[in-house]
Amino acid sequence: MHVVITGANRGVGLALCETYAARGARVTGTSRDGSTGHRLDVADPAAHRALAARLDGQAVDLLVCNAGVFLDKAQDLAGGYPPEMWAESFAVNVTGVFLGVQALLPNLRMAESARIAIISSQMGSDTRAPGGSYIYRASKAAALNLGRNLAADLKAMGIAVGIYHPGWVRTDMGGSSAEITMDAAARGLAARFDALSLGTTGEFLTWDGRVHPY
Repeated sequence: MHVVITGANRGVGLALCETYAARGARVTGTSRDGSTGHRLDVADPAAHRALAARLDGQAVDLLVCNAGVFLDKAQDLAGGYPPEMWAESFAVNVTGVFLGVQALLPNLRMAESARIAIISSQMGSDTRAPGGSYIYRASKAAALNLGRNLAADLKAMGIAVGIYHPGWVRTDMGGSSAEITMDAAARGLAARFDALSLGTTGEFLTWDGRVHPY
């Protein structure tokens, strides 16, 4: 089994790499700084093309679109949320997902039953709107919508797509007061990815298997 995981140098991405490596899977982990052995700035189309060239002819059974940023935690509505922050967040959290799927589509089509896992967030759900974090919430809502539409288009190619809330995880992004560990999130997510099929494509689930409203 060949698993490609973006944003694999820390947090949930790193824990997922360790989880799949422990299973004996072949893991291609990417990071912007190249510390994982595979350099990929998900906001850079050329970087996606370079990764696709390195993996040319190799089947990818599972693509985990995990790389993401949360840049607007401390922004003020009156004067914050600059346009550059919107652009960078969407380039990573949304466009980066699409470019990754697009670049590795030939590799996914080579696999017998390929799956794509998109890490979104419950903060992108229309049912959760407490205010604040406008950029992050909007970008994760867009990632959720992207995943749902990819699921519709890729089903005919035999590729299943799932969208997931990883939980409130104790990472640099989630903070030290978060509810679950990286290992717990990774184990739960891996179980969800295992269960993903063409029959459940387009689902939006939490890390522990609960159906999350869109």
